Amino acid sequence: MNNELMDDLEDLVSAEDFLDYFAIPYDEQVVRVNRLHILQRFHNYLAAARMPEGELAQRAVYLNALSQAYNDFVHSDAKTEKVLKVYQRASGMASVPITQIGRS
Repeated sequence: MNNELMDDLEDLVSAEDFLDYFAIPYDEQVVRVNRLHILQRFHNYLAAARMPEGELAQRAVYLNALSQAYNDFVHSDAKTEKVLKVYQRASGMASVPITQIGRS
């Protein structure tokens, strides 16, 4: 999947860079407080998405995933959304690799 979109994305480093690239309007305060959480949620949405053929369709998937990730934090917070493992563990959510189940 080597195309102009992927080349452009390689140059983006911050949540603001991604939001600006996809022309998604944002509140600077929301991003300042939640930038890592937004990027992790964006990553999670992309990992769950079925990536279509064609750069235009791929761009739409990326735009939708980032927009959704940002909007998750507009009326919520990191503790509620539990994106990062530190918040998942604090709420009792933990993941155990399947290879570790049943071993003593």
